[in-house]
Amino acid sequence: MTTTCAQALKQWEAKNEGAPASEATEMNLCNQSIAKLDIKALGTLKKCEKLSLSTNMIDKMIALPGMTELKILSLGRNNLKKIEKLEDVSGTLEQLWLSYNSISSLDGLSCLANLTTLYCSNNLIKSFSELDKLKANEKLRDVLFVGNPMYAEVASKEEARIEILRQLPNLLKIDGEFVKPSELEAAQAPPTSE
Repeated sequence: MTTTCAQALKQWEAKNEGAPASEATEMNLCNQSIAKLDIKALGTLKKCEKLSLSTNMIDKMIALPGMTELKILSLGRNNLKKIEKLEDVSGTLEQLWLSYNSISSLDGLSCLANLTTLYCSNNLIKSFSELDKLKANEKLRDVLFVGNPMYAEVASKEEARIEILRQLPNLLKIDGEFVKPSELEAAQAPPTSE
């Protein structure tokens, strides 16, 4: 049985002694069997800074007008196939958590001027060239890509990290580990022909 966003918000209010969802700065709607996002229900969350919708059955992202304070959006462990409709939160969103979905492309992220963190592990990204689409995200510092098919292109985790740094030299953290100066040097060195 699925739950609507409106029902999930009512349940949240009941659990929080009748506190209005519209006043919450953090909204956790994980594990609610939500299949579809609802623009009307989510649009009431005007003060929400962190919206957690992980571990549901969501297959499509929707526009989020009215969510002018949103900094963290968590949509991990859903059925998403593409990243889209983030324009309404492009000025505020700093962290986007999308691990364990079926996303194959990094399209739809270039509008996020303040994005610092992108967790997109265990998806279907086949090529490191997809990272080129993140060049517009100049504030991006922390990424998670492990578990994507593109890692099969390289011989080791170290090579994957260097490949990611070649595309995104401003990163400070890759797959949960801080970037080492030696990795940055290797990424900046001209590729050796074998």
